[in-house]
Amino acid sequence: MNGKKMLALSPAPHIQERQDTASIMKQVVIALIPAQCWAIYIFGFGALLMTLESIVCCVGFEWACRRILKRPQTAGDWSAAVTGAILAMGLPAGTPLWMIAIGAFAAIVVTKQLFGGIGQNFANPALVGCTVLFFSYQGRMQTFIVTSRMSQVMINAAGGPNAMLSSDAVSGATPLALFSNARALPSNTEMFLGLINGSIGEISALALLIGGVYLCARKIISPVIPLSYMAAVMVMAAFWGFDPVFHVCAGGVMLAAFFMATDYTTSPMLPAGKLIYGIGCGVLTMYFRIYTSYPEGVSTAMLFMNLLTPQIDRLTVGMRMKRTMNGRTAA
Repeated sequence: MNGKKMLALSPAPHIQERQDTASIMKQVVIALIPAQCWAIYIFGFGALLMTLESIVCCVGFEWACRRILKRPQTAGDWSAAVTGAILAMGLPAGTPLWMIAIGAFAAIVVTKQLFGGIGQNFANPALVGCTVLFFSYQGRMQTFIVTSRMSQVMINAAGGPNAMLSSDAVSGATPLALFSNARALPSNTEMFLGLINGSIGEISALALLIGGVYLCARKIISPVIPLSYMAAVMVMAAFWGFDPVFHVCAGGVMLAAFFMATDYTTSPMLPAGKLIYGIGCGVLTMYFRIYTSYPEGVSTAMLFMNLLTPQIDRLTVGMRMKRTMNGRTAA
């Protein structure tokens, strides 16, 4: 105005980094490759097809929303693609396309775009997509393709060799479901490697750990949240008399710790806040696993903590500002 330059102010955070959104999201995609490759090895190329379908749906919904709402296009920044990949990894093998599309709609349209787009969503979009599908289609979401090892575990749990089960069966219990019913469990080694039942991207703790270490080494995420989350799960499991390693490797703890809980928008900003957040996720996860009929607990725990993130930031940022002001006064 009147020869003066106007300052365009975008939504927070206003931190300048050499890496933009697209470059960061590409690193996340690279980190997901080990878990995706293992999913293909265990479940076949149907797992890859599920992931591609989910990515196409998420990117398509992002593009359509931005177009309809006449907002700057963000479909090419890879954030929707990452959401699609993580959403697919939280689903059982063989999940139909129409169901994946519903999850993608809940993740991108409802959770992300209706709140203003990237950086303004109240919860992790992929997390919401998985949660909506689980509570809407519980029967299908708890139907898992049985791996050869899980087939043997189920035979043992059912009473021995006379209980015949096919390794290509289309329904079976996950380790957490077996745990909740006090039945035979796979070994921790099998849990860590991924020779078990479960969602396509959750079964191998090793593959997820490789991806998580890569993200930490590239400084894409802080290790505070993953480490505090897993440590809290292990401590609470030991406190209640259960195997800590089992509960870290079972279900979605590893996937959530490295790829969902570390979401920039829905996690606290400061290290102290990240620590509180990670511990809260771990404690709530174990509470839901032990005291409710829902054997997993990860999604519900993370949704609670996503909603508490603004309050955690208010507390920790306020404490830091107070210490800074006191330091200046003393000087």
